[in-house]
Amino acid sequence: MDLISPDLGLIIWQTIGFAILFIILAKYAWKPILSALEARENTIESSLYAAEKARKDMEGLVAENEKILQEARVERDEILRTANEYAARIMEEAKGEASKQGAKMIQEAKAVIQTEKEAALTDVKIQVAEISLQIAEKLLRKNLSEVPEQKQLVEEFVRDIKLN
Repeated sequence: MDLISPDLGLIIWQTIGFAILFIILAKYAWKPILSALEARENTIESSLYAAEKARKDMEGLVAENEKILQEARVERDEILRTANEYAARIMEEAKGEASKQGAKMIQEAKAVIQTEKEAALTDVKIQVAEISLQIAEKLLRKNLSEVPEQKQLVEEFVRDIKLN
């Protein structure tokens, strides 16, 4: 039963031991423990502040990145629009140039055809004139008094004529 109901002397000695231990701890250990706790508290507080600052910086960077991406998209769209306009302009110029070249080639071909046609007509006229002269020459050489002689002469002319 000594354990359940302690003696008055035991309580006094335990109180004196506790008081001595408290004084020693208060004099030598309490300040280092409090300063260590305070340092730890300051470290945690500065870490929380740094984490909050880093979070805000990250939010700013995310917003800035989003802004840069948007600007890049706008710039990309502008470049594509400009390239499309340039390509369309080049195609229109090429079509115009092709039309001009085609018209020029057609005009040159018509001129060549006209020249060839005139040359052919001139050649036909020359041949007709030569044939006419040959006929006139032969007619003058012969005396055409009779109809059978005329028929024979015409048949001879037809055989002699060479068409080119």
